[in-house]
Amino acid sequence: MGLTKKEFFTDEQNKLAATLKALSHPARIAILQHIISQDACICNDLVHELGLAQATISQHLKELKNIGIIKGNIEGTSVCYCIDEKVWKQIKIELNHFFTDIKIEKSC
Repeated sequence: MGLTKKEFFTDEQNKLAATLKALSHPARIAILQHIISQDACICNDLVHELGLAQATISQHLKELKNIGIIKGNIEGTSVCYCIDEKVWKQIKIELNHFFTDIKIEKSC
């Protein structure tokens, strides 16, 4: 979406769209599920676990970091990633509002 098109929408709509876009790839869902199950994760573990190339994993991690859902700490030569609980809860609230604010009364 072009920069000028974003002006037509609210900040909340743009933020939710960016979040959903970042979450729309199955590899990113798998990465999040793995990090959650491990309570933290080193990038090399993801390469082994998911069978994707290091560069591919790094690109997906970058997209998840851009929306703030994960954060990383440098430990020696590796980066250890974990879920940012504050952002995770906020995304959950926003999605819950999105799905519950609209009342569908008639079927089409």
